[in-house]
Amino acid sequence: MSEKHFVIQGATCQCKFSVEPKKDKLKVKTQSKHYANDKDGEEKLIATDKEIGQTLEKNTFGKCKMQPNGSGDYLPCQATITKWSDFYEKTTLSNQGKILLEDSKGTCPIGGPDCITIKDHGQTSEVTKKNTEKSKPEVLNEIFPGVNFGDLGNAILMIENKN
Repeated sequence: MSEKHFVIQGATCQCKFSVEPKKDKLKVKTQSKHYANDKDGEEKLIATDKEIGQTLEKNTFGKCKMQPNGSGDYLPCQATITKWSDFYEKTTLSNQGKILLEDSKGTCPIGGPDCITIKDHGQTSEVTKKNTEKSKPEVLNEIFPGVNFGDLGNAILMIENKN
């Protein structure tokens, strides 16, 4: 089984019944304590199966194929997630929620079960001093040619000491 990423605030979602197909970004509204890949704990809240209701930035995926208006067009989507499936069962966060994974799916009352998918989990890597300390210099030189991580480490240390 391959590794699956946790879904975080800002993950992009898409409905299979969107005419265009448009995407919308997930907003974490049910907890403010648990973060992923966010050393400062400011942006990347972990999403859980408790993110239900209107929990997207725009709350729409454009026009909905499940809602024809009778004149050859479709009514606008009003995205409302009623439940999530395929979440990570082994951990419960402080909001009593289970962590969403990149292959989790959302249910909409119009589109039905599992019509909303995660297109991008939202995580990006952040390089920290700890990452560079634990990495072999020859590997770092291959990934980041021309960067002197000894100097970078000293610069990071100076910045951290000022704060």
